[in-house]
Amino acid sequence: MTPAFLVAPRRWIRSLYDWTMHWADTPWALSALFLIALVESSFFPIPPDVLLIAIVAANTRRWLVAGLLCTAGSLLGAMLGYYIGAALMATVGQPIVDFYGAQARMDQLGEIYRGAWGLWFLAAAAFTPIPYKVATISAGAFGMPVVPFLVISTVGRAGRFFLVAALLRMFGAPIRAFLEKHFDTMAILFLALLVGGFVALRFL
Repeated sequence: MTPAFLVAPRRWIRSLYDWTMHWADTPWALSALFLIALVESSFFPIPPDVLLIAIVAANTRRWLVAGLLCTAGSLLGAMLGYYIGAALMATVGQPIVDFYGAQARMDQLGEIYRGAWGLWFLAAAAFTPIPYKVATISAGAFGMPVVPFLVISTVGRAGRFFLVAALLRMFGAPIRAFLEKHFDTMAILFLALLVGGFVALRFL
């Protein structure tokens, strides 16, 4: 039985999952995947993985194009996040940082990006649940060179999304059946990973 405080988030995730499955054989699902991947890299809180998983689980033949669109959208969003940090920090970037409660870490992120660990932090944010939008905005704000930023972002994002898509390609039907059978557990795990990414950022 789902805990009471998770009922509303669970319903939201369930609705998103059902919607994606319904549209998985139309162009709309892939368009939504691209757009969510784009905005997630700069300001949107929900990662695109939930859509990617549902799309490929519903139609494993789309694993390559889904992984490619997810990566492309995320990289465009990363460039937008970088631009926000570099040119629009006061007007756009700061409200986003405040929304995610990351202001206390901005000085520390500046030290990280100006030191030897900048690329490693960016790589970790690109591949793990650490909020990627905070990494992209701060990279622009603290002047990380554009070429390393794009290279590391490409490797991290492509590695993450193509890994997910490839696993779904190989085990799509069993994974879809597992998701349907244990949806409550998976919803709780998804929420835990989402919250855990922000917690990890606070303890950098």
